[in-house]
Amino acid sequence: MKINTKQKIIVIGGGFAGVQLIKNLDEQLFDILLIDKINHHQFQPLFYQVAASQLEPASISFPLRNIFKYKKNLQIRLAELLSVNAFENKIDTSIGSFNYDVLVIAVGCTTNFFGNEVIKQNSFTLKTTNDAIAIRNHILQTFEDIISAEENDKEALLNLTIVGAGPTGVELAGAFAEIKKNILPKDYPGINFTQFNINLIEGSKDTLNSMSDLAKSTSRKYLEEMGVHIMSETFVKNYDGNTIELSNGNSLKSKTVIWAAGVIGNAVNGLDSNAKKQGNRIAVNRTNLVEGCLTIYAIGDIALMETPKYPKGHPQLANVAINQAKNLAKNLKRQANNTTQKEFEYTDLGSMATIGRNKAVVDLPFYHFKGYFAWLVWMFLHLMLILSVRNKLIIFINWVWAYFTKDTSLRLILKQK
Repeated sequence: MKINTKQKIIVIGGGFAGVQLIKNLDEQLFDILLIDKINHHQFQPLFYQVAASQLEPASISFPLRNIFKYKKNLQIRLAELLSVNAFENKIDTSIGSFNYDVLVIAVGCTTNFFGNEVIKQNSFTLKTTNDAIAIRNHILQTFEDIISAEENDKEALLNLTIVGAGPTGVELAGAFAEIKKNILPKDYPGINFTQFNINLIEGSKDTLNSMSDLAKSTSRKYLEEMGVHIMSETFVKNYDGNTIELSNGNSLKSKTVIWAAGVIGNAVNGLDSNAKKQGNRIAVNRTNLVEGCLTIYAIGDIALMETPKYPKGHPQLANVAINQAKNLAKNLKRQANNTTQKEFEYTDLGSMATIGRNKAVVDLPFYHFKGYFAWLVWMFLHLMLILSVRNKLIIFINWVWAYFTKDTSLRLILKQK
């Protein structure tokens, strides 16, 4: 009888890091159990296009069982991680307990409301496909409501507010500005869209504050030309679902607030308190081994790895997650073969954001550029990151159609009764 000598690896999370790790793990050495709360991988960089009715959710959502249909050494379970027991090499989940030889935590991050539960209850977030669908439904329903609303109720309905002017906030604001100009007036000819305001609130001085000076100034210029009202150096103190209280003493009536003002690591119970760092991230060494553990690793946005180049940890980007996953897969094979592991080193390839049609900014390590060419680069690189050839084609056709027609015909309100 053949004895199974494969190590059992449990991977928590099917995001960029989890998917890449599983794709690169040696099938001859490891049996893998993937645990996630949802049954699909989500392409977060394009959530804003789903929210703005520019792409269908199915175009950027990939069933995990389909991604790994040829992986004979993989099992998938839909469950929520409840706690980790490092002493017994065991995890507790919503469907029971599982033992492991190696545990890899790739749970990513969630929206950070900085402890304000009232804002959390009344705002939209954009961290999942469901979030994007909820925003799309709400925006379209809002315009249906405006048509029949009393005059004194219209002010709040006619203010769409985005909090946070990082890439997500800027891309959302640009997308909504475009549909305000090109699409919604055709659907709702009875609404005066000069009264519809897109507000972008940012606590720092600039939009795209983590990018180059060119990106900061260009993104602000583009957005203002598109009619977006930018309130920089301003914080939201509270929001009750109707009125936003601002740090400058002013208030703003708005029925729509989308919170894109920061992230915090998803909670993982059971780990040593010394492993939990700022932003709820998990401290790891240069091979992504969790501090104080021998068999637990963390990769992607949840991992905080301090290096000489990144003393405060790596940026929470898809490219970091993907490369940490690939390096860990190789290291686990090296470990199984008793060879020397390789420390992770991230090479920053740059960052980018799109503000709208023909408008984008790209920061490369030694060169920054903007405009039409930057927009083409943004489109190409995002298409290359999409998992399947079929979805690449669908998204490309959608983009081409939208470019020439300035329309997408995807404005469906899909709600449960």
